[in-house]
Amino acid sequence: MKQTERNKAMVAGHICLDITPVFNPNIKGSFSTILSPGKLVNVGKAVLSTGGAVANTGLALAKLGIDVLLNGKVGDDEIGDVIKKLVGPQRAPSLRTVAEQASSYSVVLALPGVDRVFLHNPGTNDTFTAADVDYHALKDCSLFHFGYPTLMKQFYADQGEELASMFRQAKQAGAVTSMDVTLPDPSSPSGQVDWTAIFKKVLPWVDIFLPSVEEIAFMLDRRLFETKKAQAGDADPVLAYTPGDCCRMSEQLMDMGVAVVAIKNGIRGYYLHTAGPERLDAMKQCVDFDVKSWAQRQLWSGSYRADQFGSATGAGDATIAGFLTAFLKGLDPAASLKVANTVGWQNVRNVDAISGIEDWQTTVQMVSDPARPMNPLNIQDAGWTYRPAEQVFYGPSDCQ
Repeated sequence: MKQTERNKAMVAGHICLDITPVFNPNIKGSFSTILSPGKLVNVGKAVLSTGGAVANTGLALAKLGIDVLLNGKVGDDEIGDVIKKLVGPQRAPSLRTVAEQASSYSVVLALPGVDRVFLHNPGTNDTFTAADVDYHALKDCSLFHFGYPTLMKQFYADQGEELASMFRQAKQAGAVTSMDVTLPDPSSPSGQVDWTAIFKKVLPWVDIFLPSVEEIAFMLDRRLFETKKAQAGDADPVLAYTPGDCCRMSEQLMDMGVAVVAIKNGIRGYYLHTAGPERLDAMKQCVDFDVKSWAQRQLWSGSYRADQFGSATGAGDATIAGFLTAFLKGLDPAASLKVANTVGWQNVRNVDAISGIEDWQTTVQMVSDPARPMNPLNIQDAGWTYRPAEQVFYGPSDCQ
């Protein structure tokens, strides 16, 4: 039993260096007109920060008070040196440095009012395998979170055999397991594999799955993804998805074996759907939580309105850190969703992924403030009810 150690976690998977030029907030035009060929665009300083789930989610968990072990790979090059410097001397030794391999980096183009574009080199992430996870150290952790198999070649090859092997070993080490993904590039190998077949192998070993609504639609139902994208036009595609869409996809994921499905919906916040008590009860061997309050839940919690906007870099990872921290600390589902959205709000007020994240006490105080403005969320689907005191929608499948 690891219930007494529930604040210790390992975050493994994708890590890189993010290079983010700062654009003038008053710049006008579409992405194609601002960055047209042959044009010189004056920008501010370049913000150097760690990126990827290992750094974004891992360091955010640490700022929220979780004892975190980072498990990623970097090359023996200048970019790797910068990554290790940024994660700090306390956690850099847990990163594996490999010779004669290039570290991963991304150039993040975050224009005001436009969704981000990433120029990405996967580097050492493409050589990461299940054997690179420190399972011995994992035995002292209650949570194993893995991020971005969609950007790591070994984990989507061979119909996900390596990914399934890693999560199976993580479960055998005695941890609650969670996973995050990215939206695959349709023209890349990751965008052309059968993710449904991969999930059928992997998800029986995954307790908590936290994709975005676009990511999971692309991976489970490409036709739905394309339809919603066309319906949205120039608007944010997340606005086109309905609670029914989220319900169908979450039920499909739970049928494959996941206990908790938390779907990120961008400005619309978080949708949550959970399995029955039998599936969740096994997780109590790793984390002490109230199974009754978590079983058979269906909730939607809206996001908070940012009074200033830096960028959305790492925003999804930040919300995941908030959600997982709340779960590890024994909060109920509604409170965990509100913590997730609050940490996301902290993130988007800054250009980088980590500097805006507050400590746990400050975050809890923010969550308890009912006057903090929220972005509009209007759910009128049958069976959904809003509880103003909690600022949360409850779905027709919710059992409480």
